[in-house]
Amino acid sequence: MDRKKLAGLKADAFVADTDKAALDALKKVPLLPEVIRKVHEMGVDRWLYCLNMAHSVRCGPKQFSTLYGIMQECCGILDMPEPELYMTGNPYPNAFAGGIERPYIVLRNSIVESMTDEQLYHLIGHELGHIKCGHMLYKTVGAVLIQVLQALGHVAFGVGDAVGMALAIAYYEWSRQAELSCDRAGLLCAQSFETSAQAQLRLTAGNSRFAPTELSTETFLEQARTYQDMDLFDSMGKMMVFVLFQMGGTHPMPVYRLKELERWYLSGEFDQIMAGNYAKV
Repeated sequence: MDRKKLAGLKADAFVADTDKAALDALKKVPLLPEVIRKVHEMGVDRWLYCLNMAHSVRCGPKQFSTLYGIMQECCGILDMPEPELYMTGNPYPNAFAGGIERPYIVLRNSIVESMTDEQLYHLIGHELGHIKCGHMLYKTVGAVLIQVLQALGHVAFGVGDAVGMALAIAYYEWSRQAELSCDRAGLLCAQSFETSAQAQLRLTAGNSRFAPTELSTETFLEQARTYQDMDLFDSMGKMMVFVLFQMGGTHPMPVYRLKELERWYLSGEFDQIMAGNYAKV
């Protein structure tokens, strides 16, 4: 597939409004600057970088060259510098981005095994989106948020004070909304909504011997639409699920993510970017 490069693309071209609003709210929490200072004092960025390097294999022209090539192409599409890319063994399918000073992406072998090369464009593009959007400082803060709050005396015996709780709630809300922006970056790299939807399905279902013949993207989309359009009684159940299981989560529900990506795709904004009508540097 001949993918279009988006020369001069600014992150503002695809960042979700809810991401911007949640980040603005997070920055207004008075405790945040103190937490950021503590993260820098502790050298969290350095030790997380070293921890990852000790447990992962760095990709390059001579090591997992296919994955490295996909990342290179995605960086060209999003018009951004190349971060470091790593592969690690882990049975839970996932990928993540890290690093403030030295950004990197880590792919777990279980998610790589469950996706085609085309679907990996969405996965890697999503993680590049975190770097492109400037999420890495806040993601690093989130990785050690509870420990830092404890060090600052805002959490004791598992119970946080009002200021610490406000920061945690604001952080998790922003983290969930940031994922929506990065799903859009994944779509910009895949340049096919069908491929991005397939990638989200694989990420949700995991690897399975039935996947090649018995997974239906359209059926998963119908499931996402049904979940989004539930009646008032069921919506109360959704609200309880959010309060009990999602409020402290860093990612939105998979069906919600897919429906929001479809909404953005159908809005015409994706087509406008592909046509060259986007915010440029």
